[in-house]
Amino acid sequence: MRLRNRPLLLVVLVSALTLWADPPQVSDRAVQRIQKEVLHELRMLPYLTVFDNLAYRIDGYKVTLLGQVTNPVVKTDAEKAVKSIEGVEQVDNQIEVLPPFPMDNRLRRALFRAIYGFPSLQKYDMSVIKPIRIIVKNGHVTLEGVVDNQTDKDTAGIRANGVSGVFSVTNNLQVVKS
Repeated sequence: MRLRNRPLLLVVLVSALTLWADPPQVSDRAVQRIQKEVLHELRMLPYLTVFDNLAYRIDGYKVTLLGQVTNPVVKTDAEKAVKSIEGVEQVDNQIEVLPPFPMDNRLRRALFRAIYGFPSLQKYDMSVIKPIRIIVKNGHVTLEGVVDNQTDKDTAGIRANGVSGVFSVTNNLQVVKS
C-alpha cells in the first residue's frame, strides 16, 4: 500500500510547490509593448476631449486606468479597449466620471478660450490631441499635460486663474525639455 501512495504524495508536493512559487516574471519587453498599446488605444478613443484626463499604471499583466472624464462612455470605452490588448489579463478601471454641472461646462469653455486663445499658447492648439488638459470639478480646475517651458506653464496657470467663477487652480503641467 505504501508504494501506491507515493505517486499521490509526489503529485501533492509538486502542486504545493507550484502554488508557493513566485508567479512568472513579466519581461521588460512585454511591459513596453503593453505600455505602447495602452497609450495608443487611449489616444484613439473617439469621444476623448481636452476636458478629459486619462492615465494608466501597469503592474505585470494588470493595467490600472486612472483620471477624470466628462462622458461616462469614455470610461467604458477605455476599459473595453485596454481589455482587448493581447497580454492584458486584468483591468482596474478607476477613472472618475465628472458630474455634469452646467456651471462646470461654462467654465470649461471659458478656460479653453482663455488658455488656447492666448497668443503665446496658441501653438498648443494645433494638434488633434491637446497637450494641456483642462479638468473642472465643482469650480475647481486642474491643468494636466505637457508644455515646452516654465513660462508656458505659468502663463496657462495665470490664464486659468483669471477666468471668472474659478474657485482654485492646480497646475500639474509638466515641462518637457526639448
